[in-house]
Amino acid sequence: MSQPLAERMRPKTLDDYIGQKHLVGKGAVLRKMIDAGRVPSFILWGPPGVGKTTLAQIIAHKLDAPFYTLSAISSGVKDVREVIEKAKSNRFFNTVSPILFIDEIHRFSKSQQDSLLSAVETGVVTLIGATTENPSFEVIRPLLSRCQVYVLKSLDKEDLLTLLHRVIGEDVLLKEKKIRFTETDAILRYSGGDARKLLNILELVVSAEESKEVEILDEKVVERLQENPAAYDKGGEMHYDIISAFIKSIRGSDPDAAIYWLARMVAGGEDPEFIARRLLISAAEDIGLANPNALLLANACFESLRKIGWPEGRIILAETTVYLATSPKSNSAYLAIDEALAYVNQTGNLPVPLHLRNAPTQLMKELDYGKEYKYAHSYEGNFVTQEYLPPETKEQRFWKAQRNPAEGKLEEQMKRLWGDRFE
Repeated sequence: MSQPLAERMRPKTLDDYIGQKHLVGKGAVLRKMIDAGRVPSFILWGPPGVGKTTLAQIIAHKLDAPFYTLSAISSGVKDVREVIEKAKSNRFFNTVSPILFIDEIHRFSKSQQDSLLSAVETGVVTLIGATTENPSFEVIRPLLSRCQVYVLKSLDKEDLLTLLHRVIGEDVLLKEKKIRFTETDAILRYSGGDARKLLNILELVVSAEESKEVEILDEKVVERLQENPAAYDKGGEMHYDIISAFIKSIRGSDPDAAIYWLARMVAGGEDPEFIARRLLISAAEDIGLANPNALLLANACFESLRKIGWPEGRIILAETTVYLATSPKSNSAYLAIDEALAYVNQTGNLPVPLHLRNAPTQLMKELDYGKEYKYAHSYEGNFVTQEYLPPETKEQRFWKAQRNPAEGKLEEQMKRLWGDRFE
């Protein structure tokens, strides 16, 4: 049986590698280290199908280093230790360290990650991790501090078109046919910047054609995908469409729709922590100050999910989903930080007023740091009027209360303290 097209066309050298020019293009940071023959341990963070595994294999080949690979889904601490022992036996003086590639490193438990620390720190192995999730949340701090993090981007239209035209001219099977791309909108859209998915779609469409001449049309691509639907593509367009519908249903206060889209994700095998993270974001962005308890519940959901696991975790997700969907909504905090960021970008680094600065040294005191600062708790009601913004900014307003009971109370409190400023 023939290998899938994506595997047959996996690049072997950096010159054949498509995309990620900011990392491996001529003169780019990672390219320089590879060409110099020395790379540090690092983590590749990016969406599926952008070349994380391929890049690790190319680096190992270029450095002529032993290459070991583990999947975080199927490997335990014992497997990690066995690979490290093999790496030690393959390490000779004046040779590069063996490369240990760990796919989906975000799924490694703390104990599994701990078992890597010594080997990475002492150079027994050069670790290359791949993750689709933010490593700041998923990788333990001691391991993260020993690794560089490089962000890979979804392939753009130009990259995808380059790949399409390369495969029809170079693949041993496809070049036997005469393939013509009359339309490419559908195949590019459904690939979602994922090279693997792009080639899988192309292979699916071409395999349905008996003729040696194959014309790629948008209608033909859509028909073939509808005839061969994936139940749920965690890395592709459906993944993003469904999470978008889920969040918009919560924002729109429709608990039935929100639960339906949650069920679609649960049935499709979506990562529960991915859903929980989106609930956290929704609690802050869409419910916000209208019901601050929403963020507390969403955070409790995330932590409880990690303790309880699956399948009972679906109940925790459902409870949180319904609570957020039925809560009053406000995006005032979201709007406030965006407005403040826009103002900062426009005005630059305005100096901090002297009375708000700390004065840990005598020189700072002599320069009036902290002078005339009024300590709020020393005044009646734990409040005293003073300026907290740079002089150029004192008339600026960023947070504006929205019409809901919780923020109404906050606004009344601000009016009582600040008077006309909050009118």
